[in-house]
Amino acid sequence: MISLLVAYARNQVIGKDGTMPWHLPADLAHVKALTTGKTIVMGRKTFESLGRPLPNRRNVVLTRNRDFHPEGVDVVHTKQEVLELGDVIIFGGAKIYKQFLDVADRLYVTEIDLETEGDTFFPAWDREAFALVDKREGVVDEKNRYPHTFYVYDRIAGTSQR
Repeated sequence: MISLLVAYARNQVIGKDGTMPWHLPADLAHVKALTTGKTIVMGRKTFESLGRPLPNRRNVVLTRNRDFHPEGVDVVHTKQEVLELGDVIIFGGAKIYKQFLDVADRLYVTEIDLETEGDTFFPAWDREAFALVDKREGVVDEKNRYPHTFYVYDRIAGTSQR
């Protein structure tokens, strides 16, 4: 199964200057719960923005750079190599999301009700190709200042481009 995991603000903003333009601990806990013990796949820039492999999961970096070999991660160079890994969660960034959106079986989307500037965006996606299977409103409090909603979408059979 290929899953995509993303949090975005209005206009599908996912980043600005190599970072997320918000702090939302509830989403970080959501990400940890979904990915612990799993294989996550990210691009080199996303990995570098994290600064280290995320603990308790297999970290895979997809990059064209054949000289990129950071400690604690597996490196692959093609979409096909990722597909051969089996059950993975695509972790970003924008270029990686765009490569795998057409073959994703499931989308985990956190929508943040925040108007913010950004230079990195989640690609447009065909909502008609996915069915909403779960929706949970996040709690706004002193640590989680922005309204947010957690969604899970499953691909409707016959709409993948695999």
